[in-house]
Amino acid sequence: MPAHRPILATLVALVTLLLAACGSAELPQAERPLVLAAAEPLPAGAVGAVDVDGRPVEVHVPPGYDAARPAPLLVVLHGFGSDAARVDALLGLRDEALARGVLYALPEGTEGPDGRRFWNATDACCGADRADVDDSSYLAQAIRTLAATYAVDPQRVAVVGYSNGGFMAYRTACEHADLVSVVVSLAGAMPADDGDCRPARPVTVVQAHGADDPVIRAGGGLRDGHAYPSAAESAAAWAHHDGCATSPTTAPARRDLDRAVPGAETTVTTWTGCAGAAVVELWSIAGADHAPMLGPTFATTVLDLLAGTVTGAR
Repeated sequence: MPAHRPILATLVALVTLLLAACGSAELPQAERPLVLAAAEPLPAGAVGAVDVDGRPVEVHVPPGYDAARPAPLLVVLHGFGSDAARVDALLGLRDEALARGVLYALPEGTEGPDGRRFWNATDACCGADRADVDDSSYLAQAIRTLAATYAVDPQRVAVVGYSNGGFMAYRTACEHADLVSVVVSLAGAMPADDGDCRPARPVTVVQAHGADDPVIRAGGGLRDGHAYPSAAESAAAWAHHDGCATSPTTAPARRDLDRAVPGAETTVTTWTGCAGAAVVELWSIAGADHAPMLGPTFATTVLDLLAGTVTGAR
């Protein structure tokens, strides 16, 4: 380790104490200065964790990572009562991401009183009684910390969330669009009040949903007495935020995403003509429930979206 590392860590600690002494905790959230812990980046091909506000973020560094060449970043969010390991297995994104040179990150939600992890996303899912947890700011800090530790391409940052993580991915984009270029929500939904979403710039968005999902219904519904919009309404809301053309088109060819459903079961509806070259898509997975058995096409399509995203002109 270089000799200047201990000095740097000491300086960071002193700055943190000085900011606390100056009353930074009383500033509004958006105005609080960001203080990042000094972190030693992992070498290419390694797996480890970075600490963000006392919570670990598992990081996989691709084998070909080169600090001289900024890499895309993919952040994956688990569902309610789940964890990073299970969503990693469910979505099957990791191998394709690492093969393409993408930094791959798996944050963990907070463990609630019932022992189950959650993201405080919206009142519909799943933080109505857990307002003391600010996961929106936490995930923004996680992205900034990773960008301070590794060479991250700011034009290619994706957040992919499943179920409760899908709700949280949307909230992250709504409140921190300056940090996110692609969002994929599988079995999630936008807030019931679309006025709660005020993205600072266009974001490429995919709403993917099993047509037979009994937990978060594709047609919308209520969860614990709180309404959530349909999959189509969630996608249309982002088409509005992104300034897309008002008439979506549905591709004649279907896509094979779910290994448990024979044939190409997924209908793709696309909104184009969006500001900043953003794209909004709705993937309707016929015959799939809340946890589709995703095949390799899901990973390649998500990574294709991330590779093709350029936000500098937005």
